[in-house]
Amino acid sequence: MSVFKSHKSKSLQEYKPEKVFQNLDKISLLQEARYFNSLRVNPNKCIHILKKILYLLYQGESLSIQEATHIFFSTTKLFQSDSIILRRLVYLSLKELSLKSQDVIIVTSSLTKDMSGKEDMLRAAAIRALCTIVDSTVLQGIERYMKEAIVDKNPAVSSAALISALHKSATVPDLVRRWVKEAQEVIMSDNIMASYHALGVFAKVRCINQISMEKLVIKLLSKPIQSPYAQCLLIRYAAKLAKSHESGLSGTFIKFIESRLQPNNSEIIVYEAIHAMIYLCKSAKKLAQVLSILQIFCVSPKATIRLVGTRSLAKISFKYPSIVKAQTIDYENLVFDPNKWVATMALVTILSMGTPSTIKQIMKPLSSFMTDIPDELKIMVVHAIQRLFSKYPRKYPTILSPLGEMLHGEGSLEYKDAIISAMIPLIEGENDHVKENGLIQLCEFIEDCEHKALAVRILHLLGREGPKTKQPSRFIRYIYNRVILELPPVRAAAVTTVARFGAALPELLSRVRVVLTRCQFDNSDEVRDRAVFYNGILESGNTNLINDYITNVQVPNVIELEKALFDHLSKKPDGPFDISVVLIDEKHQAINYDMSDQVVSRLSMESLEKRQESKPIFSPGIENIGTLFKSCEPVELSESGTEYRVRCIKHVFAHHLLLQFECLNTLCDRILQNVQIVLGLAPGYSLLAETTCEQLEYDKQGNIFLLLEFPKKAEESPGTFTIILTFTVSNCDPVNTNNFPDNFCNSHQDNYYLEDLEINCRDQFIIHEADEDWQKKWGNASRRLVEVSEIFGLIHNNLTNAAKAVCKHLGLPKSGIKGKDIKEIHSSGMWRTKVPVFIKILLMFAGETVTGHVYIRSLREDVASLLFLEILPEAFVIT
Repeated sequence: MSVFKSHKSKSLQEYKPEKVFQNLDKISLLQEARYFNSLRVNPNKCIHILKKILYLLYQGESLSIQEATHIFFSTTKLFQSDSIILRRLVYLSLKELSLKSQDVIIVTSSLTKDMSGKEDMLRAAAIRALCTIVDSTVLQGIERYMKEAIVDKNPAVSSAALISALHKSATVPDLVRRWVKEAQEVIMSDNIMASYHALGVFAKVRCINQISMEKLVIKLLSKPIQSPYAQCLLIRYAAKLAKSHESGLSGTFIKFIESRLQPNNSEIIVYEAIHAMIYLCKSAKKLAQVLSILQIFCVSPKATIRLVGTRSLAKISFKYPSIVKAQTIDYENLVFDPNKWVATMALVTILSMGTPSTIKQIMKPLSSFMTDIPDELKIMVVHAIQRLFSKYPRKYPTILSPLGEMLHGEGSLEYKDAIISAMIPLIEGENDHVKENGLIQLCEFIEDCEHKALAVRILHLLGREGPKTKQPSRFIRYIYNRVILELPPVRAAAVTTVARFGAALPELLSRVRVVLTRCQFDNSDEVRDRAVFYNGILESGNTNLINDYITNVQVPNVIELEKALFDHLSKKPDGPFDISVVLIDEKHQAINYDMSDQVVSRLSMESLEKRQESKPIFSPGIENIGTLFKSCEPVELSESGTEYRVRCIKHVFAHHLLLQFECLNTLCDRILQNVQIVLGLAPGYSLLAETTCEQLEYDKQGNIFLLLEFPKKAEESPGTFTIILTFTVSNCDPVNTNNFPDNFCNSHQDNYYLEDLEINCRDQFIIHEADEDWQKKWGNASRRLVEVSEIFGLIHNNLTNAAKAVCKHLGLPKSGIKGKDIKEIHSSGMWRTKVPVFIKILLMFAGETVTGHVYIRSLREDVASLLFLEILPEAFVIT
């Protein structure tokens, strides 16, 4: 810090930011940058100019290639300065300007000189700038310097090199993989940040599949890491591995995570372990230790600890409200905590634990509580209220009054929209009293509503539900007020609403036509056209026209309409557009369902044998990818009991992979449309074709298919895909799903994040038990096939148990085990491209552990080597 103090001056201290950045413009700044070309420059003045350049760039100002190049090369003249602050600002500016500048490689030699210099404050910044600017070819030339920087004694230099390596691993993984040995040395460093960054680099470049990841985690479990951040990262890796159904070491990983729950550990480590246990536990019994620690967290004097405690309890209460309720935690006092986040989380937990007898008591203090918290927290409370009353629909009248009070209070658009979304299921229910009162509250709200989107949404709801009330005429006044007072989009929606009243209620037709006639003289074309259109239809008295164009309008599928319009413009731009080619959203079938039962349906299961006998149904290009090699067991991508259930079946072909996603909607009051899978591809894979599920109703399974092409190299085929389920969600009546709102006003886009999907070696092999002719085939294979062998150790102290574990992992019958003192396992298999493989495993005692020797013979050496990743089970450790 003394370095920085020596460069401070009076002029720097007097320079106020609000004056420096006031009225900045790009043209004047380009003129100021010419000062860098002077023979003698003032470091303080250069610092101010660079700060203004960075400020403009961070504010989103765009520079042309010529402008960026001009400033870039002017800035390089400042390498001659001895000012530490100026040089660091130069590095930062070069990083930002290099994205658009040309010939930036010219500064490589200067940055390389600084990264290997004696000034540590410059070395770290130079490393970050250099790795941002250079490409892979130049990076190979400075590989020696990067390795030295990774193991440097200065933690700032080491962290800078590790972070740069982590960024470069996405573009040049093979090069960064050669730096793993140095990164491994830093993992046990005393510096918490360097150790954390080293573990991230090591895991990124080496752990390309589950087995490699398990070897890394098992190795680090026995060696204590000093950095709490690195331990948190290790806990995340262990949790991910324990979650995998294929892992044979789930118990080991869970025990490690439970050991991090001890009070003597850092609070950040304990919370990360708590978070992992909540993620892993599938039953309430395993959360006993977690709940005891959270109970201590909730009474901590630190606000952050109380927050993580109440936040975790809120998560648990969504799944297991009964066990959270059994804890001796004073939630009522936590609701009055001075920290609003803590208080809100405590209230959310109370709402999750609510019962029919306590709902009224819980809802009483809500109005006063909601006035003191920000809108972000108010939305969380509203969602908790909505979840509570989805369990107990008969208590709907209790929620209406508090929601109405919240709606008339102050708040943002998102907050008001959340309240309206909570009120809509109440209004669409069977209770006429609740329906009428709810509509009155919404109508009073739009009298002073400043958000046109909410006004349009409420008007469409009013047009759908208003005619069903006992006194529909009372709503005409509210609609007419919108016609004369609001903006054109709201006035247009009001015209449609009042037309629906006239179509559904003949006794109000005369009053409705008066309003429509007045709207024919509106200033807005949209309002006038709608008024003339609806008035003409109502005047005709034609029942079919009224039904087709007012009361029961067929809404086209928006996605299909967009595609059809694009096709029309590309093929027949001058001809008329035929809307009949667009698919219409089908009406939903009625479902008898009691919301209080909380029944979750399971996905319909087909036998694996039946699935392998026939090709999966998939339209785009499935007939051109060859015969089906193998269909794998389904992989659950969502937890049981969640609102959307998704699992994946991997259909393997010679060069292609077909992913079948079976989706199930378990919410009776939601309908999903345009359901799609957004897949984050693993390196080497390419997406060839995909399908979507147009509509996903309650308790009806839908299928989505994605066709991928395997990487060219066999060793690149194992990989991990990130998966997001995207859809448009609409509310519907849980009793009669034919009564659901129009998509225009009651639908919104949503995302649902699923578990990662792994493609491993096992998916691409079929392995069988050896037949009677195996010895003869093994001998013949030695003359024409390539052999690969490896020695390994097992975490077993019993030879028989070790052999059974191997057979279980490979899916072989235990009857295939032969020998007494030396166990032999023989098998054969086939790679997805019909490449045969022969496997021989020998197990024997070596000291106190079981040692194994694997021999694999195949036509292709890369296939044999890849098979080792599957032959060596999770419990194996290479010796």
